[in-house]
Amino acid sequence: MPDQNDIDDYGTLLPEEDPRDFDLLAYIESQRDWSQQTFGPGMRTEGVCTHIEKEVDEIRFSPTDIYEWVDVMILALDGAWRAGYDPDDIVGALEEKQLQNMRREWPEPGPQDQPNEHIRTHAEEAADADCWFGQHKPTQ
Repeated sequence: MPDQNDIDDYGTLLPEEDPRDFDLLAYIESQRDWSQQTFGPGMRTEGVCTHIEKEVDEIRFSPTDIYEWVDVMILALDGAWRAGYDPDDIVGALEEKQLQNMRREWPEPGPQDQPNEHIRTHAEEAADADCWFGQHKPTQ
């Protein structure tokens, strides 16, 4: 039987010692409840993005601090549910996106201080030319 140290403030059982027992869906549900109670409802997109930018600066300062990397992960999950996605949607998108990345063609790794981006197909290049940050370009 778990003791009080094994349960968070929302009654969710915290993960067992073995990290493979971690339930991402339950975690997102618990994190969503806590975040909504603590920071309020709404998308809060600009606030979440600004916070992510600050955490990225902290990663650059201390790149081996796992907790700075995890801060970005927590904020990304927060942004996803605030954008209207439920935990099942988020986990499904995480799995789908990783599979998509694994199927893509990638160039040889470049310099460590530069991003490694997949090789774009003709369809992706055409879509990129018609889009602006994932949205259709504003008309003048």
